[in-house]
Amino acid sequence: MHEFSLISALMETVLESAEQNRISKVTRVKLIVGEFHGALPEVLSFAFEALAADTVCSSAELDMEIKKGLLRCTHCGHEFSNAFFINRCPVCGARDVDILAGRELHIDYYEGE
Repeated sequence: MHEFSLISALMETVLESAEQNRISKVTRVKLIVGEFHGALPEVLSFAFEALAADTVCSSAELDMEIKKGLLRCTHCGHEFSNAFFINRCPVCGARDVDILAGRELHIDYYEGE
């Protein structure tokens, strides 16, 4: 499960920042996850809960926002969004598309005391 390594790296960032800012209890972590990233939200939540134990994040709520994917046809320039990754433009049928959004995985912010 690569979600554990992803959350571990993100958690390390939060823990370092909390220490630097003398935050003794993190109450909420907002995570942005792109729909094309490939990480499963349920597994990210499970990993966060497991890795947060015995840290200043142990009682933190993980708030995940799923960022919609955005594609652009390299042939006609049409931009479109689709819940399932397809590599065909719905306007011209070309197979070459660029992913403009939807691969994100980052911490938007965290709150603490």
